[in-house]
Amino acid sequence: MNKKTLSQYIGYGVGALGMDLSYGLFYTFLSKYLTDVLYIPALFLMVVTFLARIWDGVNDPMMGSIVDNTVSRFGKYRRWILVGSACNAVALALLFWNPGFTVAKGQPASPGLLVWVAVMYVLWGMTNTMMDIPYWSMVPSLTSDPKQRNLAATVPRAFSGLGQMLIVLLSVRMIESLGGQAGLNAPGFRRWALLCGGAMVLLMLVSFTATGRIHALTRTEAPKERFSLRTVLHTLRQNDQLLVFMLVALLHNTGWYLVSGLSTYYFENVWGDLHMVSLFGTLVGAGQAAGLLLLPLLTRWLERNTVIRLAMALSAAGYLGMFLFSAVWNILPLFAAFGFLGMMGVGCGFVAQTVMLSDIVDYGEYKLGYRADSVVFSMKGFLQKGAYSIQSLVMYAGLAVTHYNGTLKTQPLSAQHGITVMMFLFPPLLTLAALALFTKKYKLNRAAMEDVAAQLGKA
Repeated sequence: MNKKTLSQYIGYGVGALGMDLSYGLFYTFLSKYLTDVLYIPALFLMVVTFLARIWDGVNDPMMGSIVDNTVSRFGKYRRWILVGSACNAVALALLFWNPGFTVAKGQPASPGLLVWVAVMYVLWGMTNTMMDIPYWSMVPSLTSDPKQRNLAATVPRAFSGLGQMLIVLLSVRMIESLGGQAGLNAPGFRRWALLCGGAMVLLMLVSFTATGRIHALTRTEAPKERFSLRTVLHTLRQNDQLLVFMLVALLHNTGWYLVSGLSTYYFENVWGDLHMVSLFGTLVGAGQAAGLLLLPLLTRWLERNTVIRLAMALSAAGYLGMFLFSAVWNILPLFAAFGFLGMMGVGCGFVAQTVMLSDIVDYGEYKLGYRADSVVFSMKGFLQKGAYSIQSLVMYAGLAVTHYNGTLKTQPLSAQHGITVMMFLFPPLLTLAALALFTKKYKLNRAAMEDVAAQLGKA
């Protein structure tokens, strides 16, 4: 690989750092902000999450179809990542901004505040889709070489992991500093969201500039076949490996989102130290960064699918180890060691998902006779949101059932035990289910993809 190609991959990957500043703040800290700062009832949030995902089931494939039909001098992807990032930055700022509704500890949230939160929640998801789908859809266009495709997926995933690490590592201190008070507070959240949104737009501009030649590799004229909702549904039904991938990714991602989403609750309300979130973020970031290297390194000796199975097994073992050495035996070094190993598996799994989708695009073209990059990659964003929805349903229902109360400094033991179980015991069960399904049903191995490439004339 020449330096120009590598620099293009790096420039492309920088955009993922920006996206995950918004993404990480939404998925890791929004729940805590809503329940403990705005005092929104957990049951209301559970309903909002459910309804938002129903809309995503229509909106995400629709956006994929729009991208595939885009005709622009910038190519079909690049315009959308720039417009989408600007819109998402605005939505992120509004989501963490209270326009004047009364918030009082121990008092029911006002109807106006509930409506505001629901609308901004859905708006954030729509604008995230607007940039996420075209951004990740570029991966198959970067290269068709299997080894380079591993790298092309690894670079943005590395930046993505860095973005999430920075959010977990810095957010608590930045919110306290920007808000001028200890603990999580509304002014700090609002200002931190503005900074993250502005940084995202600047970093996506770098990605937009660096990928200037990608549009030459993609369709810029009107497609021969106009994509419709019927075509989208046909693609999803007939591409059997896409359906397998969707279930595997949904199970795997839900496990990780439970850990990520509950971390602030666990360290503040069970561990007793909110600032442990920053140390945990360092652990997560280091582990996932190391995990990003597993796929390109181990595929020198092992087939990719074997590496993916090992990664999922490592994730499950890591979750169980963290439970044993925090909830059963309080041994911080062993908690950290198993956390690092588990996060290596998670990081490798995320890279693998991007590579798998790239293969599924080629497989779909071979099987169905047409190429649908953005429709297929729209499933990535939809599944992330789907996994987050399951996480939210489990989390909010668990918090409600175990009598969690955001106005209390010390939570009842029922809530503390519930948070621990949801964070450390549900994830390994979900990950092992994903491993079993992947092993039994996913068939796009090296030999299968070589045959696909030969049939498409890409060998």
